[in-house]
Amino acid sequence: MTVHPFTSHAVVDSGVARVTVSGELDWDTAPYVRNAIAACLAEQPTELRLDLTDVSFCDCAGLGTLLGARTSTFQVGVDLVVEGMGTQPARLLDLTGMDGILTEGNTDIVTEAARCAPGAVVSRGAGATATGEPPVRDRLA
Repeated sequence: MTVHPFTSHAVVDSGVARVTVSGELDWDTAPYVRNAIAACLAEQPTELRLDLTDVSFCDCAGLGTLLGARTSTFQVGVDLVVEGMGTQPARLLDLTGMDGILTEGNTDIVTEAARCAPGAVVSRGAGATATGEPPVRDRLA
């Protein structure tokens, strides 16, 4: 098992906040990301850029943090831009149907990252997966 050390870096410059996360975004590390996002939003930026390119793993706590970031930015009128996404978090967002919520204007980031995941079956809309079953989000509707 490869251990990816967690790091997060946050900076606000010229009205643009940038939070870069790497490693595992999980129960233990999610509070650090939430705090970094809150600190950036306190600076009243016009845009929050979230770089998840080097996130190797995301669990439900990490997913909650990402969706919380979307909610927080929406509430204060700040644009959220996801600049990159690791394959496992992209797959999680795709399977849960959250890809469009988090990456509104740039869903190709999630689609491409999920497609690159080993053994990934990428589904869109009402299409069926390789097993013939509708996507998870359609079965839950």
